[in-house]
Amino acid sequence: MAFKSPDQIAVAAVAAGEKKAHLSVGKLLVGGFLAGAYIGIAGLLAVDVSAGMDRAIWGGAITLVTGAVFSLGLILVLIAGSELLTGNMALVPMALMRRKTTWGRLARNWGLVLAGNLVGSLFVAYFLAVQTGVIGGPGAEDGTTAAATFERLSSIASGKALAESNLEVFLRAVGCNWLVCLAVWMSLAAEDIAGKILAIFFPITAFVALGFDHVVANMFFLPAAYWAGTPGLGWGDILTNWLFAGLGNAIGGAVLVGVAYWFLYLRGTPQDAPKAAGGSDDSATAGAPRGSGRDAP
Repeated sequence: MAFKSPDQIAVAAVAAGEKKAHLSVGKLLVGGFLAGAYIGIAGLLAVDVSAGMDRAIWGGAITLVTGAVFSLGLILVLIAGSELLTGNMALVPMALMRRKTTWGRLARNWGLVLAGNLVGSLFVAYFLAVQTGVIGGPGAEDGTTAAATFERLSSIASGKALAESNLEVFLRAVGCNWLVCLAVWMSLAAEDIAGKILAIFFPITAFVALGFDHVVANMFFLPAAYWAGTPGLGWGDILTNWLFAGLGNAIGGAVLVGVAYWFLYLRGTPQDAPKAAGGSDDSATAGAPRGSGRDAP
């Protein structure tokens, strides 16, 4: 099984970040929409699969199952190809530190991808979760699947938006994107789809099982719970969670992965380092071709 060494991953990560930084506005928005939708679909599946699992019987296995199923989201993002803000929080800063892009391009990438992720997540939350009836409401009859999914979603959302303090959200978000970006980083090492899926699966399962906060996932969970009628949850709670989750995710991805691995493998090396062995950069580049920088990288 072919794979890249860590120093080769670093070279591939810079190339991926450079391509992402120079994508056109349209590609960033559409790619962002798809990634937000993929994360939302994974969140919806995780809620549905884990709904009704009795904690007295299953204990911590509930969050383990939730995390294992939720890993579908990043698998779709990286293998099908799309633009996820949290992954870009590591890749684009690495390109910036290698002087392959600019601060303006980084801000443009993060801003447009954030907008796309938000619309995609809200689309799934409203139309595919609530309006389809997959997520029930507070009036659902006890013992039904609709009641179980509503209870499970409300439990997740209330924990994140109402029970956690702002500091807790921030710190959990740091841990979350450390793991998410490690999943992206390790997926760059693999040269085959099975290897990429394996690299993604364990870090994503871990962050969900630990109850960490992912800003794009929360763009699905919290609005879906609000629209389904979760008591006590308001937009003020949702926006505050997104703010602190986004800040923590940025630190976890940019510093603990992007800066850390730039320091380990790229600091002090020639700017025109040879391409990583094994050929392609990775599906994390969302299939973006190299170009002039006016439309696509």
